[in-house]
Amino acid sequence: MRVPSPRTPIAAGLKVIDWTGSLLIIGGSLMVLLALDFGDVVYSWSSATVICLLVFGTAVMALFVVNEWKIAKNPIIPVWLFTSPTKIAPYVVFACNSYVFIGQAYYLPLYAQSVLAASALRSGLYLLPLIVSCSLAAAAAGIFMQQTGKYLPVMYIAQGFLVLGSGLLISLEFEANITKLVIFQILVGIGVGMNIEAPILAAQAATSIRDTAAVTATMGFVRSLSTAISVVVGGVVFQNEMNAKNAGLASQLGSSSTLASEFNGDNAASSVEEISTLGLDAAQEALVRKTYFEALRMVWVMYVAFAGLATVLNLFVRAHKLRTENEGAVLGADRSRQQGSSAAGVAELELRNERDD
Repeated sequence: MRVPSPRTPIAAGLKVIDWTGSLLIIGGSLMVLLALDFGDVVYSWSSATVICLLVFGTAVMALFVVNEWKIAKNPIIPVWLFTSPTKIAPYVVFACNSYVFIGQAYYLPLYAQSVLAASALRSGLYLLPLIVSCSLAAAAAGIFMQQTGKYLPVMYIAQGFLVLGSGLLISLEFEANITKLVIFQILVGIGVGMNIEAPILAAQAATSIRDTAAVTATMGFVRSLSTAISVVVGGVVFQNEMNAKNAGLASQLGSSSTLASEFNGDNAASSVEEISTLGLDAAQEALVRKTYFEALRMVWVMYVAFAGLATVLNLFVRAHKLRTENEGAVLGADRSRQQGSSAAGVAELELRNERDD
């Protein structure tokens, strides 16, 4: 693809970067993620470390919003992208779907190794239905949207598949049932794959052409942040469940109660292979694996809740006619034309949508 190059000098390009906003968003995100990671695992939720990280992380994120709104001349996340519920909804839907997908892709191999006693290689093979179905669904949805110019039906259908597949994961039984596991993953993969591109198109179609690059970059940030939070929060839920069940596990293991500490919240994920190597008899090994199974079920419940939230927010996404002509783009360090014409671009967009309706 040939894209016109503005040939901006390096010095001029560095000057227009929103360095303050970049530092604020990195610092705020990092503190919040560390607080979620430490909570009830390394430190208690009431500890000064966790509370300070949450408070100061939230404060820094608030400063980031103020900086983008009032101070930055070239904000990395322009606030005018979020001026109405219909503009905000695609970002939240995209975040929730990314949250669900990466979480399930992360914890399904743990389920296979801890509950089904699969090896690391076999657990990766068990994940193939999710990955393959996601890829094929994304390609099919892209072709459909390119030919029809409609993304809203794709979002509705995809969300139905995602909620159904995620909900069915909760119904998995302790006894191995590979057929169910494959089918449920295919449903999830179809839902995630169909909704990879559609929310991005919905957000781009709701803004001026001059904000297309900002929308794409913001979507990338939303995806990165949501996936990071997903793994952290999923780990917190799993570890807290394992901690809560550890005392009961110790009492049921009897003379081997000291071994229960190997499977507490801090060590559970890294001690999967030790289930078969610590000398437990068949009944004790089954007991440990069932503890993992019950803890992971709560993780599936959490991801279903986020899939349901995305389904509700889909109702706020508005259908816009996708542009078929190449209107060009504003590139380089000189963003004055973009900022000065943002309002005009939005007005033009609304007028075109009203005419199409």
